[in-house]
Amino acid sequence: MENSQKWTNDSKGRHFGFSYEILRQGAKVKEVSYSAAPNLIDELNYLRGNCSDATEAADKAKRALESALKNHAQLKAQIKQQEAMNNNYQRKIEALWTEKTNLQSNKSALEETCGRCLPGWSLLNSSCYLFSYKQSSTAKKNWPDSRADCISRGSDLVVIDDQEEQRLVSVSIEKMRGGQDRSENGFWIGLRDTETEGTWVWINNIIEVEQRYWMEGEPKNSLHQAEDCGVTFYSSTGPWQTRYGDSCSQKQKYWICEMISS
Repeated sequence: MENSQKWTNDSKGRHFGFSYEILRQGAKVKEVSYSAAPNLIDELNYLRGNCSDATEAADKAKRALESALKNHAQLKAQIKQQEAMNNNYQRKIEALWTEKTNLQSNKSALEETCGRCLPGWSLLNSSCYLFSYKQSSTAKKNWPDSRADCISRGSDLVVIDDQEEQRLVSVSIEKMRGGQDRSENGFWIGLRDTETEGTWVWINNIIEVEQRYWMEGEPKNSLHQAEDCGVTFYSSTGPWQTRYGDSCSQKQKYWICEMISS
């Protein structure tokens, strides 16, 4: 009985001690919890403030981006409009340059001929010369049609009667055509032997006696080949030996007109 009483008292003591320890530890937890609460609230408020600031910054950045995109679209449209205006200005500038070039060319032509020859004609001494190649690089005619064209212009096929005129014709052909293909680069002149074979006569009835202007082996005196009309072309050997005879009606060539200057 005594032992039983002792055990009971010991058990109650241990029980009360354990309960007290639990209460004491709980008080510490509550004490820690209560002391940490203000810090947690402050951190929570801080995080909420940061979140609000971040949201506001994001909204601000979004508005800035939208504004930037809008400005970019407007700028892009302005650039496109400016490019169109620049292209238009460029076309106008090119047109003005072309007009300037034409005016300068006309001015040079007028200065060159001193107004004594028609546009497109070259002046030498008291005569004006028209090279058909300047009018058209593709149009060619036989000798009779070429002469008819010159007459329709108030002129006639060229009569070359001195060295200066021979040099002008040779140099002019070189500038226009170049090359040495006489069949392609030949120009009809006012010289023929249709009346008497071998007697070459200019259209002003002057007999040609100068031999150095003819190519080697020219003129040919043949009744069968009928090369009765005079042709001149450019020769790399100089302004001499630049003439030969060819068929008046069958061959198509350029031609040179001559008229007295005003």
